Amino acid sequence: MQETSCQGLSSAKAAQKLKDVGLNELPSAKSKTIWGIAWEVMKEPMFLLLISCGTLYLILGDYREGIILISTISVIIGITFYQYQKTERALDVLKNLSSPRALVIRDGVEKRVPGREVVPDDIIILHEGDRAPADAVLLEASNLLIDESILTGESVPVMKNAASTSPDNEIQTFSGTLVLSGRGVAKVKFTGLQTELGKIGVSLKSIEEDDTRLQKEMKVLVRNFALAGIVITLVVIGMFYFTRGDLLHAILTGLSAAMAILPEEFPVVLTVFLALGAWGLSKKNVLTRKSSAIETLGSATVLCSDKTGTITQNKMEVSALFTEGRLFDKKDFDLRGDEMKQMAFAAHQACVPDSLDPMERAMIAFSESLGHDRTSTAIKDYPFTRELMAMTRVIKNQDTNQAKAYCKGAPEVVFQLCHLSESELQKNTKAVRELAAKGLRVLAVAIANGIDMNSLPASQTGFNFSLLGLVGLADPIRPEVPQAVQDCLTAGVKVIMITGDYPETAKSIARQIGLPEDGKIITGSELAILTEPDLKQKIASTNVFARVLPEQKLRIVNALKANGEIVAMTGDGVNDAPALKASHIGVAMGMKGTDVSREAAALVLLDDNFASIVMAIRQGRKIFDNLQKAMAYILAIHIPIIGLTLLPAFIPSLPLLLLPLHIVFMELIIDPVCSIAFESEAEEQDIMNRPPRPSGVKFFGTQRILFSLFQGTLLLVMVIVVYWLSIQEGHTEGEVRAIAFSSLIIGNIFLILTNLSKTRSVWYVIKERNPAVIFLLNGAVLMLLCILYIPALREIFAFEFPGYQHFISSIVGATIVLFVLEITKFRKVKNTQNT
Repeated sequence: MQETSCQGLSSAKAAQKLKDVGLNELPSAKSKTIWGIAWEVMKEPMFLLLISCGTLYLILGDYREGIILISTISVIIGITFYQYQKTERALDVLKNLSSPRALVIRDGVEKRVPGREVVPDDIIILHEGDRAPADAVLLEASNLLIDESILTGESVPVMKNAASTSPDNEIQTFSGTLVLSGRGVAKVKFTGLQTELGKIGVSLKSIEEDDTRLQKEMKVLVRNFALAGIVITLVVIGMFYFTRGDLLHAILTGLSAAMAILPEEFPVVLTVFLALGAWGLSKKNVLTRKSSAIETLGSATVLCSDKTGTITQNKMEVSALFTEGRLFDKKDFDLRGDEMKQMAFAAHQACVPDSLDPMERAMIAFSESLGHDRTSTAIKDYPFTRELMAMTRVIKNQDTNQAKAYCKGAPEVVFQLCHLSESELQKNTKAVRELAAKGLRVLAVAIANGIDMNSLPASQTGFNFSLLGLVGLADPIRPEVPQAVQDCLTAGVKVIMITGDYPETAKSIARQIGLPEDGKIITGSELAILTEPDLKQKIASTNVFARVLPEQKLRIVNALKANGEIVAMTGDGVNDAPALKASHIGVAMGMKGTDVSREAAALVLLDDNFASIVMAIRQGRKIFDNLQKAMAYILAIHIPIIGLTLLPAFIPSLPLLLLPLHIVFMELIIDPVCSIAFESEAEEQDIMNRPPRPSGVKFFGTQRILFSLFQGTLLLVMVIVVYWLSIQEGHTEGEVRAIAFSSLIIGNIFLILTNLSKTRSVWYVIKERNPAVIFLLNGAVLMLLCILYIPALREIFAFEFPGYQHFISSIVGATIVLFVLEITKFRKVKNTQNT
């Protein structure tokens, strides 16, 4: 520890302040216990229905189905708990890695303390590589350069000066910002929730999150099925009792009706799909904090992306050079002319070794790529200041007592140091404008030769500099971004870039990543004066927002939502957190993202890869498609089950066809098929070549419900026909039941196969060899054969074996149903293509 002239706070005073104001940290969401997670799962309306079904079966004595349902709940809670714990563990690791320590002066000596223990009035010392632990007023500053992109979104660092040259008590260093170079001493003004970072965290609490459309539709669906189930069950019991006078059979039939009508598969399928979807995404470096976002991903219409660190790499690289009147673009760098090498070497020598400044690191890396060694040790440095925005390093010649001075800085300043003629000034100023128009950050480089080491000037103005040229630096885009943007546009997802950079820079980046060139650019100052109606109108044709303030990002997201868009928002900084939480799908960066942004988001990208967002959208669409197919199948298969259960109640002369055990057997096929087979089915071929689901279209709209009813009714009619033919052939009640039940099972298998794809024929579905489908359907056929051919099982199911030839009608009837449904699918696909 090093003693200083400033005493700082005493340890006792710091401890008392810490007790008074609290820890210097933001409150984070508390981890849920296993009981809390179980409650979160079970309080959903779909799970309340599932629990009610299980309880009903247990009360009525159907322990097998009741136990199956309760077991299903336990499995789903287990999957959800595992995924939640995995996500939280990963986030805890990220949080621990980003937790800073602070160098403070306590009792007159410097010492390191945890950043969370910094208090107001603490004196903190900032060195290169430190993160500011709190909002503070600078007391001393020496060449202090700070990266504030975490708050402002701008990748260009900011030079800081002490409070003597700024208004009293003006905060100049902000919590979470990174010191790139220099040294500073500052007095802490605000900590914790009082910092700018903390205020953003507090603002998140006022943002309410909406239920997804699917969640809202499911609540209505549950209510309707629950009411219908109660009414129909009571009607069945009453009708059966009055027509047959057998109370026990009436209750048995009522139980069958309840089991047939109540779609307990809905909550199982919905939750398993989302849980398995989250599990699958986690294997591809996407953590799911809110599983409902997976379904919403499939219908996203707008992707709002922060530029710095998301579209770009949040680092600088040399993108162009101007020297000897010649412009070298990046594509020309392999030419490696002597003038370019000399220019690169001079820029390298003007940089501090092992610098954290992204521009200096870029120039050093470029020079080394041309074969230059690391920069030599300087005998004197002239720092960059607000008054003279250039820096010079004096390097001794190895063989003489003379030295060279290498200078770099703002072009207009270096031009003055070089005393350019009017013509030279105009030529170089024109080059600066051309480079700036490309969205580049421009620095000028100069050299002074033959310097006497014993009589160095007091300031940089004392050197006789000669201009070598200009360096254009860019924050490069991530290489995968252009293709990802193109995939979004092909899929009908509009991409909007939101940045704090200047419009020219934003326009250049937008052009590089492939955003439509006819899109408008709106600046933050323009946005500030727009009314809400005007913003809603203009945002429809806007692809880029430039010079945007943090609070304006939230306004942009809200305007898009007001236009009926389904908004996905990506970001990594604190400034992105409110918009991340307000959007339908918040996507935070895991590697460079802040704790605040990660906790506000629904998804976290562990690899910070923009292409992972497109993968997640593709996965979301696949899950949505397959969930829709599974739900349509569930509704369709319940029609013949309900019909065959109710038929004997209204026609007393007909024998009972479906007993509770038969329906349990059906559920053994339906439940795993819906939860596993449909979930693992391959995506549709056009999944990323079609527009997102329109906001007004329901997940389970009238057209889809009618088509499911058509499928179910067709299967029901086929089974009734086979049922009637078997009675006409004089079969016994057990034989009739065996033949009709076989028709229902075979027809169910064909119904599954045709519903696995909306666009592909059943033959392509079979050729794709979905392992889950093959296993489950083969298992269903094997179980059916065992029930038909093993006498003990036949007796349990109340079957009698009619002979092999009598099952031909079951196979033929099911094949006709499959043929009709495939023809209908083919016509729907053709009509869709024509429109």
